[in-house]
Amino acid sequence: MDSVIDTLYPFIYRGLLTEESLDKAGRKTKAALDGAASELIVDKLAYGMLDEEALVSAQRMSLVYSAIHAFENMVREYVKSTLLEKHKEDWWDKVPPKIQKRVANRMDEDTKFRWHGTRGGSEIEYCDFGDLSSVIVVNWDDFELTLIDMEWSKSLLGVLERSRNIVMHGGVLAIQDIERIGGNIRDWGRQVG
Repeated sequence: MDSVIDTLYPFIYRGLLTEESLDKAGRKTKAALDGAASELIVDKLAYGMLDEEALVSAQRMSLVYSAIHAFENMVREYVKSTLLEKHKEDWWDKVPPKIQKRVANRMDEDTKFRWHGTRGGSEIEYCDFGDLSSVIVVNWDDFELTLIDMEWSKSLLGVLERSRNIVMHGGVLAIQDIERIGGNIRDWGRQVG
């Protein structure tokens, strides 16, 4: 067994170092947005007609929004996968009825406007960011092993929701707010894994 580990460890370690080197060298991933795709989007959105100062401010906040957007969807996936693991196909029954009703209404609205894209394919994608915290609290027994401290979880998600809402509604965050967002995302990542 030791010879397998002695052989496998250096192989895996070299692979990880290679991946890291490729990333540092600017390797493009499938999910990367290249220059041509960005230029096409900028053209389609008529950037040239927008106020330059407002656009620069929006571009700064778009970086913040991107981080919050990715984090929010990571939390969605975490909530869904945790409930799915514990309750199988009945996972959605563990969501408070008030949230279920709001989600059903949103999903119904999406079916009426077939000409427009939808929020997604799963109920969890129709929940507000604040709903995720509520689902965690109501089902604390399912999340306690990972999150440990309910008040910490509620507080962290509440602060991020506040920042999210400011950015989503055209506001501009100060650098200390941006730093707080980064710290909260790192803390969540360390806790949840």
